[in-house]
This record gives sequence, structure tokens and C-alpha cells, in this order.
Amino acid sequence: MPPAFPERAAWGTASSLRAWQQQALEAYFGVDGTAPGPRDFLTVATPGAGKTTFALRLARELMERRVVSSLTIVCPTEHLKRQWAESAARVGIRIDPEYQNGQGPVGKDYHGVAVTYATVAARPALHRNRTESRKSLVIFDEVHHAGDGLSWGDAVREAFEPATRRVALSGTPFRTDINPIPFVQYEEGPDGIRRSRADYTYGYGPALADGVVRPVIFLAYAGEMRWRTRAGDEITATLGEPLTQDQTSQAWRAALDPKGNWITQVLAAADRRLTELRRVIPDAGGLVIATDHEAARAYAKMLRAVTGQGATIVLSDDPTASKKIKAFGETDDRWMVAVRMVSEGVDIPRLCVGVYATSTSTPLFFAQAIGRFVRARKRGETASVFLPSVPTLMGHASEMEEERDHVLDRPVREDGLDDDLLAEANREKDTPDVGEELPFETVEASATFDRVLYDGGEFGMNAEPGSAEEEEFLGIPGLLEPDQVSALLRKRQAEQIANERRRKTGDPRADRTAAEDIATLRRELNGLVNAWNHRTGQPQGVIHNELRRACGGPPVPQASAEEIRERIAKIREWAAKRRH
Repeated sequence: MPPAFPERAAWGTASSLRAWQQQALEAYFGVDGTAPGPRDFLTVATPGAGKTTFALRLARELMERRVVSSLTIVCPTEHLKRQWAESAARVGIRIDPEYQNGQGPVGKDYHGVAVTYATVAARPALHRNRTESRKSLVIFDEVHHAGDGLSWGDAVREAFEPATRRVALSGTPFRTDINPIPFVQYEEGPDGIRRSRADYTYGYGPALADGVVRPVIFLAYAGEMRWRTRAGDEITATLGEPLTQDQTSQAWRAALDPKGNWITQVLAAADRRLTELRRVIPDAGGLVIATDHEAARAYAKMLRAVTGQGATIVLSDDPTASKKIKAFGETDDRWMVAVRMVSEGVDIPRLCVGVYATSTSTPLFFAQAIGRFVRARKRGETASVFLPSVPTLMGHASEMEEERDHVLDRPVREDGLDDDLLAEANREKDTPDVGEELPFETVEASATFDRVLYDGGEFGMNAEPGSAEEEEFLGIPGLLEPDQVSALLRKRQAEQIANERRRKTGDPRADRTAAEDIATLRRELNGLVNAWNHRTGQPQGVIHNELRRACGGPPVPQASAEEIRERIAKIREWAAKRRH
């Protein structure tokens, strides 16, 4: 069954379903639709796949069957409450998004309410009374928020334990703490560790194959950074080359500093990419995710200088933020700049270009942020995200298709996921991350195009902003199938390598630096992974993950030359065995 696209099933309606949504309903009610359905049901679906449509269709079905008569939707943010209410109204379900704890009974004109997790945590007994008073269905949007500390989890459990039915939704269910998420089932694996169990899962890889989400092209930018420490020392480092943790952090901050040229050059490149996409997607929009209010305003000024047009600025303490987000979604304006609050759940389907201009690096936040760009409106649309060439971000980008479950019984932060940092990332921001005083002063920051990451592979070589080599990648057509993206990127890279060889004279290995050697090994490994992808049909990200499991070591962007050589030998070994 092919997925239904918006011309056949508009977002937020339930008149027609995508294949995965129909399958999820069958998992709930049985293939023949006569099963009563479970009390608790966890659906994990990649951002942009249509979790809202599935949940509202399920809610309407349960209400029509008189299994439930009241609906409570629990969301992470105020904006999402209104978004859910608008979507519900399209299918005849009336939801009050303005309900407050001191309000008393819900108005008779409504089928239910939309509230935030924080609202529930403030007065769980009130919401328990509401839940007990009628046969209730509770929908938990991004249910991992229900595990934000023991107090929130306890409040959610107290408030909604009496519910007749509970449906949990998440695009990114994994957390770093070991607090169980209420109403989520955990199963013990062979290793004795308990992991969350979803009743239905629809990952990014299958969604991409179905055309439900867009392929994401990551464009990484490196560059030379120079900064002055408190002691007055000047330090120079190149983003994208092996650095200590502190050097990487400071070089990253220097890159995002509006005082330097790095962010100016990257915003200009992102706008050129947006112009290319608007040739075939006329209303394509761009989003810059900034770290703090000061940077957001500075980036908006830069965009005005580049484009001649103003950018919509959305700040976390702005009471009109929801109206601004909605208005931007309904126009064809080019750019919006947000202080990270648009990282989760917010639906602006026309967003096609992103700039990851924040120093937040948790996998959960990264996945939520990239989820803003992947919703497909018609087959062939692509998304492009610009980001600093930082090993942590490169690793996240190369593992887009990896699915994670919530793991209990393990040391906190074992795998680098950090929800404390996520909470920090999403709080209101008026000042830079580092507090009252920056630990250094940016002296100079310039950008160079580093490489493209797509489907677990890396393409391209270093190029100066505005060069023909950079334009080859910025000018990739905006309407392509996923396999066409791979083919075109391989072609672009082959052309770059051929041009580089023609420019060289003498021994091609002469004067090679360690960084160039690693870059060459990465290209060789990615070429072999591409070949294995064509031979086996496995996604490239999955192949890279299998190589990591077989050989050990970090993701490719953080791997040493020896670790990459080991993976090259391993995949050649696989190929030799397959031939025999």
C-alpha cells in the first residue's frame, strides 16, 4: 500500500491514511478491526511521519465505539497544545488548548483538553479527578518528557493511572536517565538489561523508502578560528581537524559568534541553497536554530544583509511566538530564526533548509531539530541542513537511521546522551550559554566547505566559500529521489577528485598531511559502503553501524586512520565471502 501524500490526505486529517498509519491501527484493533485494543499503546514514528494523524484517527474510532468519551492530550509546549487543537478540529474533535489548572470543569462544547506536562505536574490530583469522572483517552505527545525527573513521572502516573485508554507517541523515545517512563513497557534482553518496547515502530529508514519523509543532505563547514583567552593568549585552531575537547568547544563557539565571518559565510551559503530549492519548491523556507536571544537577533540582521528581506525572529519568552510560527508557516517568507524552541513537534512543512547554529550536541535535541525539515509534501523534495564540522554532530548526522530504545539498568550518560543538557537547551535563553562572561573573545572566524553527509556516506572535499566546488553541492536539484541524491553526490565527488588529480604534478602522495590521509581513507571507505549498499540493498547508515559493531571504535567522523583501515579491510572481507 503506497503512502498517502498531502494531495490525498492533508496533514491533520484522517480521511485517508498512509500505509504505516493503517498498519498501526491494525496493530491496535487487529487486522479485522474487531479487537478491543490494549489499554496502553506506544507508537514510535520518525518526526514528520504523521503521528498526529494516526493518534486522532485512533481517538475518533475509540469515541465512535463509545470506548471513551473524553480526550486529554499532553504536550511538551504551549505551542503544541494549539497545534493539536487545530488538527483535532479538522476531524470533528473539539479540544480546549487554553485549559488552566484553576479553571474547573471543561466547557461542555469540548470533547477534551490539551495541557502541558508541566501543567499536569503542578496539580496531578486535579487531572486525576478529571480522568476519573469520564471514560478517558490520554494521548502523550513525545512521551519521553513524562520521564523528566521522578517528580514529573510520578505526577503523570498519578494523574492518568485511572484512564480507560492511553496512547504514547514519540519520534525520539530514548533518554539518558534511568527513570522509567510511565505506562511504557520494558522487556529484559539477553544481557539482563531492560529496554522499552514499542507496540508499533516506523523509523526514518522505512519512512524514507516510502517517500513519507524527505532525504536530508547535511552540508558541513569547517574553517580557521582564532580567539583570545582571558589571559590574553591568542589561540588558532581549525574546525574539522582533530582537536582536544576544550579546543573543539571553543572553536565551535567562535564559529557561531556573530563577531566572526564563519556564520556570515554559512548563512550566505544556506541562502544560496534555499534559492536553488525555491526554483522547484516556490514556498521553501529556512530555519536558523540559534543558541540565545542575542545571537538570534544578530543572525537575523545578517540574513537581511544577505537577502534584502527581514527574517522572522521567534524567542522563547515572546508571548506572540505561536502566532509568529503559524504566520511564517502560512507565508512564503524566506527565513525564520528561533532560539531552539522550534526543535520539537512544531509543524512547518515548507521548511527545507536549516542552519544548526547552536552549541547543543545531545542526540535527542539533534534528532528533534532535524525532524523540523523532514516532512514530505510531495515525492522528491529534499532537505538541506548546514552545520559546523564538529565530530559529535558529524556522528549524529551519519547515524540518522539508527533507532534507539529507552534503556534502564545502565550507568547514566554511558552513551553520551544527556537529558540534563537537553533541558538546559530548551529553557528560556536571554544570555549566551557560558554565563555572564565569555571565556574567550573571538578574534577571527572564517568558513570553508568541508563535506556533505548523506545516508551514512561522506562526499566532497574542502572548498572555499563561493568556489565552483562549493557551488556544485549547493546547486544540487531540489527534487530528487533518495537514490538519485546518492548517485549525484557520487558523481560530484568523482569530478572533484579528478579535477584535484589534474591540478597535481609529481607524486600524488607528496606533502600529504595526516588530515588529508584520513580524508582519503574516509572516501575509500564510503566508496566501498556505497558499493555494498547497491549489492545488498542495506542503507549506508546501517552498513556503517555494522562495521562499527564488528570492528569497534567511534563513528567515522571521530575514527582514527587505523580504525578506518580496519573497517575497509572488514568490508572487503565481507565482499570476498559473498563472492564465494
